[in-house]
Amino acid sequence: MHGPDSLDKWLANGVLISDGAWGTQLQARGLPAGIIPDTWNLAHPEQVEDVARAYVEAGSQVILTNSFRANAIAMHASSAADLDAINRAAVSLSKKAAGTRALVFASIGPAGKMLLSGEVSAEELAAAFSAQAQSLAAAGADAMLIETMSDPEEARLAVRAAKATGLPVIASFAFDSGKNKDRTMMGATPEVVAAAMAEAGADGVGANCGVGVDFAVPICQRLHAACNLPIWIKPNAGLPVMEGAAIHYATTAEYFASYFAALRDAGASFVGGCCGSTPEFIRALVAAKGAA
Repeated sequence: MHGPDSLDKWLANGVLISDGAWGTQLQARGLPAGIIPDTWNLAHPEQVEDVARAYVEAGSQVILTNSFRANAIAMHASSAADLDAINRAAVSLSKKAAGTRALVFASIGPAGKMLLSGEVSAEELAAAFSAQAQSLAAAGADAMLIETMSDPEEARLAVRAAKATGLPVIASFAFDSGKNKDRTMMGATPEVVAAAMAEAGADGVGANCGVGVDFAVPICQRLHAACNLPIWIKPNAGLPVMEGAAIHYATTAEYFASYFAALRDAGASFVGGCCGSTPEFIRALVAAKGAA
């Protein structure tokens, strides 16, 4: 089993390139609107594995799992047995695609209910995250990525649950609010997030989703300055725009990858893409890393 010191070993040779978006890639393979992507781990495993493999072949050194919503609160209609199977399949499919070429970090997303408003209790969140983390760890994930968080308290509960597996845990937040787009939806700044996650015992902290790669550089700088943890950066391919009934992301792979050196210099340890990014973005990042 990998311990928290594994991150230092993995990062010994510099920045690692992670993967890109999963949801939009699954939609390109036929996932209907309104269907939770995680269910395809059992219903269409070959398509899920195909997404993972496309990122590995593009040069991703770390890939995630298709398990973002596979917790008992976000998927309340699913039984515990189904959730366990979905999470285990998520890891298995990514591991099969990764082989020995990439690490597999298991994705844990937010529960989708607000702790502060009383929609869900801390005990319910802890139980949901714990069950998911145990399933992901049992299937052989290399590390845990708690991602797209907005509430430091929810993230703290998720970190605690994931740390109980003994695996390294990174906690990543979506900064998309406030005048400078440098706060989470709950108003947390990079400094607040970094301090809270370091105190919670996270082995890394970061930013994903949000509003685009240009905004990610100052966020990365601030996270890096506020703690001594490795920094995970995975911005969107800009903001989505509607073209008829379709959602389109205007940022090109080349423009996105042009920020690689700036992100590295700002302290990023991992760089990849979130919503709207594709294997082409990863190829461009790999090329930028080679040239930097």
